[in-house]
Amino acid sequence: MGPDISIDEVSLSRGELYTIVANKQAKGRKGSTIAIIQGTRVADLVSRLELLPLELRNQVRQVSMDMAANMKSAVQQVFAQASIVTDRFHVVRLVNECVQQARVKLRRQEMDTENRAIIQARADKKRYVGEELANGDTPKQLLARMRNTLNQPQSSWSLSQRIRMSIAFARYPHLETTYNHAMRLRSIYENTNKAIAAQHMRDWINDSHKYYKEEFATAANSVSNHMDTILNFFDHRATNANAESFNAKIKMFRAIQKGVRDVPFFLFRLEKLFA
Repeated sequence: MGPDISIDEVSLSRGELYTIVANKQAKGRKGSTIAIIQGTRVADLVSRLELLPLELRNQVRQVSMDMAANMKSAVQQVFAQASIVTDRFHVVRLVNECVQQARVKLRRQEMDTENRAIIQARADKKRYVGEELANGDTPKQLLARMRNTLNQPQSSWSLSQRIRMSIAFARYPHLETTYNHAMRLRSIYENTNKAIAAQHMRDWINDSHKYYKEEFATAANSVSNHMDTILNFFDHRATNANAESFNAKIKMFRAIQKGVRDVPFFLFRLEKLFA
């Protein structure tokens, strides 16, 4: 047990979820695993974690996690002295999904336009020639190939990505404003002052409801409901990257074994390696 822990779920076999509580100080090596608990039900998590001595549980000062309400409830009951930090990765991912939804909507519109043009060309007994943009993409390809680029800040774009995005934003100006609004939330995490970050986040929520209600209303409500735990990030800038990395290590171990047939033995091996 350490003062800084993380909690997350991972699928081991056939969609069966296990909750993993990890000690960040071990950095994914021996001594990382505090508990591996089958399922994500609050009652199961609490009953297992309460088997840990109270003096050890009271040593925990910070727990990083995603936005799952069940895990938050379990942590509040078991680690009463700890503050909860909502991981920034999950907040940013939630907002990025809003941008992706706008992109997918536009792509479907372009596909519908292309299909109607093909049908019309056949009716007129003509050969259909699709529109080609300046970089060689068709509109449908453009919207498909910019998927990952929309999740990145402009500073990390390559030359070809910059060309593609300039064409896309000129053609779909609403997508550009949606992207900029998502990056605005991401930039809030660059603040070092918690009070300033809180005000910027409140402004972002208000603007989401005012100007981008169709795309960001649900995400803004989620951010508002988890505001306290999101802002706890700015106390020590703690993330859940440790848990995500540990989960990736387990998945890679599972892939090396070509799946998990004997779950109890697989858990036994994890215990020997990481507990």
